[in-house]
Amino acid sequence: MMPKKYSGVWPVAPTPFTQDGELDIAGLKRVIDCMIDQGSDGICILANFSEQFVLSDEERSAVMRASLEQVDGRVPVIVTVSHFSTAVVAARARDAAAMGAAMVMMMPPYHGAGLAVEEDAVFEHYAEASAAGGIPIMVQDAPLSGVRLSVAFLVRMAREIEHVKLFKIEMPQTAAKLRALIEAGGDAIEGPFDGEEGITLFADLDAGASGTMTSATLPDLIRPAVLAHLEGDRATSMATYARLLPLINFENRQCGWRACKTVMKEGGVINSDHVRHPIRPLHPDTRRQLLEHARAVDPLALRWGR
Repeated sequence: MMPKKYSGVWPVAPTPFTQDGELDIAGLKRVIDCMIDQGSDGICILANFSEQFVLSDEERSAVMRASLEQVDGRVPVIVTVSHFSTAVVAARARDAAAMGAAMVMMMPPYHGAGLAVEEDAVFEHYAEASAAGGIPIMVQDAPLSGVRLSVAFLVRMAREIEHVKLFKIEMPQTAAKLRALIEAGGDAIEGPFDGEEGITLFADLDAGASGTMTSATLPDLIRPAVLAHLEGDRATSMATYARLLPLINFENRQCGWRACKTVMKEGGVINSDHVRHPIRPLHPDTRRQLLEHARAVDPLALRWGR
């Protein structure tokens, strides 16, 4: 199999807030610098893991501008533009491209389990974003949307929509779907990625994934596992990943995006691990256990600002 165009570790940036819940732009700039020092191959902003759904439109624009300015071309940036409205998605894609984003990521249109659109409308949704932005699109196939995107439909979009190039698969049995997507889509699938903090990463790499979108908690530690696998050293990849799995599992199953904020606060990257209501902060016991797992593997985020 020929190497895919897009590969490596492209973690999601958390959105820091002050302890009072205000957007912390200075903290965001430190997050970006930390992620670059972690060796990230690219950075994704404004994703679900970034708490994009608790940001106002004005805050969202501020995060995009500050992030892209702080990156300043050092690594490519993916801007998440998901929205139910096709017009909003197109405008977001256009703005992201104008500000220098390398690509955009978007889920299919959804608004609760009872409001779904037909497959042709989903196709048009992505086609409008492609025409508006003119930069690569990563399709986010995630359970959160509740929308079923078949392999055949994903391949159709890859072949018929100019800028649909990458696919972040996060559904149950991700490896099986990635394998089927790569087999059916061939060279049209330029970036088969997984997500979910890398909790199924090794199986997904075995299935042909060329990259992963983890959290920003440990990209410096998980990147060697990805690179080793891509270079054919499966044993080293497995051993590296196995050492990290307790932390990855705890982050994914017990904490969600709160984990990265907690680790970054402990490491002096940000001043507060505040999450906006209605999300609750981590229970003290959960926080203690998370940091215990993190200290066992010593990610850069745990000491970057100390």
